[in-house]
Amino acid sequence: MEKINFHTHSSFCDGKNTPEEMVLSAIEKGISVLGFSSHSMFPFAGKWHVAPNGFENYVSEINRLKEKYADRIKIFCGFECDYYPSLTCPDKEFYKELNPDFLIGSVHYVAKDKKHYSVDNKTEMVKRGLELLYNNDGKQAVMDYFEAEMEMLRYGNFDIIGHPDLIRLRNKDLHFFDLSETWYKDLLKDFTKAVKNAGVIAEINTGGKARSGMEEFYPSNYLLELFFNAGIPVCVNSDAHKTELLDWGFEEAVALAKKTGYKELVYPCIGAVKI
Repeated sequence: MEKINFHTHSSFCDGKNTPEEMVLSAIEKGISVLGFSSHSMFPFAGKWHVAPNGFENYVSEINRLKEKYADRIKIFCGFECDYYPSLTCPDKEFYKELNPDFLIGSVHYVAKDKKHYSVDNKTEMVKRGLELLYNNDGKQAVMDYFEAEMEMLRYGNFDIIGHPDLIRLRNKDLHFFDLSETWYKDLLKDFTKAVKNAGVIAEINTGGKARSGMEEFYPSNYLLELFFNAGIPVCVNSDAHKTELLDWGFEEAVALAKKTGYKELVYPCIGAVKI
């Protein structure tokens, strides 16, 4: 099937390769559509985001590559936008001056009592965040993460929700919640309703398995079934931070989508692709 990836990082944020290196690798791998999605906390920045003075250069470079390789691959310029309450939100109006082709909305940070921690961090840093903010109350930490996700869905205006259950990332090491418990499954059902109401695309993100050895993609197989039953469209993205992982796990992810019941993937800018 046609290979498409709308979640791509580069040296403009925390990626290891330049955008042009990513483009050349995508062409070599037979990817027909490549969407760049540099981490953004516009107009601010953390350590893995596009720098505040780097947004114009980023957009200019991606647009240059669009033209240069137009006869070999379709390229789109977007952002993976962080949601951080009272600071930044993945909203097309907010990003209007940069004229992106698409936006991915993601929650990497959870704020509590004027403090925050990143759920997408090294195991020891997530452990520290759970201790400092939650006194190791894993259930409350998970509930706050999904509340942030649902706030982003209510207040934002974006195309794809990124790695929707990222909170699972370090649970295999820290065991701070049980995915089989009723309260968690009920929480995922509420979250699914919020995704449906927002009208966004959910990604099957292969990055957690590629980089961290997770057993399941984002979303988990259970959450993906909830998405399917709710009629939520999905796409497959690699969340690649280096060339080698641009199409990592795509065949497995597409097979999972088909097994779940999906007959097509849906992407911004291009629409539905049959599988």
